[in-house]
Amino acid sequence: MVETGESPDKIIEEKGLRQVSDTGEIEAMIDTVLAENTDKVEEYRGGKDKLFGFFVGQVMKASKGQANPGMVNQLLKAKLDG
Repeated sequence: MVETGESPDKIIEEKGLRQVSDTGEIEAMIDTVLAENTDKVEEYRGGKDKLFGFFVGQVMKASKGQANPGMVNQLLKAKLDG
C-alpha cells in the first residue's frame, strides 16, 4: 500500500489473500476431499477420530489456506458425522 498507493481491497484480490467464507464454496471443497479419501472416511466413521485433522488439512490445502478455518471445522464435522 505504501509503495503503490493501491487500496487494501485491491491488493488483497490481486495477491489472492481473500479469506473464503462462502459455505457453498467450502462445502464443495469438503465434498471433493471426502470423495478422494473414501477409505479414510470409513476409518474415521469406524472410530479413528484423529483423522479429522487430516481432513481439515486437506481442505485447507485445497483452498490454498484461504478457507475460513472455523467454517471448515463446522461444515466438515457435520458432513463426517451426518
